[in-house]
Amino acid sequence: MSVETLTVTEDEDGMRLDRWFKRRHPDLTLGHLNKIVRTGQVRVDGARVKTSTRVAPGQTVRVPPLKASEFPGPAVRRAAASEEDLRAVREMVLFEDRDLMVLNKPYGLAVQGGSGTHHHIDGMLASLADERGDRPLLVHRLDRDTSGVLLVAKTRKMAADLGEVFRSRQARKHYWALVQGVPKPAQGRISLFLAKGEGMGNDRSERPKGGDRAAMERMRVAKHGDPDAQHSVTLFATVDRVLPRLAWLSMKPITGRTHQLRAHAEAIGHPIVGDPKYRVAPPGGAKQLDPARAVPSEVENKLHLLARRLVLPHPRGGTLDVTAPLPPHMQKSWDLFAFDAKQFDPIENAPED
Repeated sequence: MSVETLTVTEDEDGMRLDRWFKRRHPDLTLGHLNKIVRTGQVRVDGARVKTSTRVAPGQTVRVPPLKASEFPGPAVRRAAASEEDLRAVREMVLFEDRDLMVLNKPYGLAVQGGSGTHHHIDGMLASLADERGDRPLLVHRLDRDTSGVLLVAKTRKMAADLGEVFRSRQARKHYWALVQGVPKPAQGRISLFLAKGEGMGNDRSERPKGGDRAAMERMRVAKHGDPDAQHSVTLFATVDRVLPRLAWLSMKPITGRTHQLRAHAEAIGHPIVGDPKYRVAPPGGAKQLDPARAVPSEVENKLHLLARRLVLPHPRGGTLDVTAPLPPHMQKSWDLFAFDAKQFDPIENAPED
């Protein structure tokens, strides 16, 4: 191989040099990259740089010859996994254009990696990378056990534009949930301060040892002024119900806090069916022991929460409006209770704030 001189594109504006290499040469080891940068073999506009240097459109990057031995790994296994991931991602697509894709995320599949999580959508998106290593990027996230609409950008520029749409609260998100009990009133606004539990930090070394891990990985209701407390608002409306056991709620989050809908549902005394973390019912004495109020055994013990619909202005013009179908375990429950997914959803008339 010979020396390459590559030009930084508009889509790579502001990217760190190590991330730029990861994009252009995704299999290059970090150790070798550090070596060729440290020894001056990599130059940007002729000048020595660091891996943390940020590049700008129009700059040229000198890339020295890279040998096959510097890209270790079982290529055949990677290719096989990539083909499998590619098929799986394509089966999830609800909508696609030249700028973005909307996926129907299934129950139980993580969106991003983490401790002990090796199979996730973010990793699967690498199967769609082009010859330069450019790959689709996540715009937002859903919990592992939440199903439904997930937005993915095809370029960094589109990811940034869509990220701004979310930050400016121009995106309207509608969720469906099956909750325990029937809320009174049937429609309302949940406004609470939430803070992360002790076990929810990014640094695993700072996580407390022992104790109730599930409790430590829950958002907790906090007070205004408490450390890390963030205001959260959700609008909800009852679409249908099975007195006195269950209700089908349509929920519209105005803010986007971690586990917001799950924590809010529990806070009003109506946790989402199948939620392993947010399922503490309020004190109710004999009512909580009444078998007539129990969740029927035919309902699968899986989180009944669906990111049903996403509506937002498309950065290139027009409106993106995509709806996801019920996942199999929720469809089974809807059939069991004769809920009609086509009936009027009162959250459509809810205000935007």
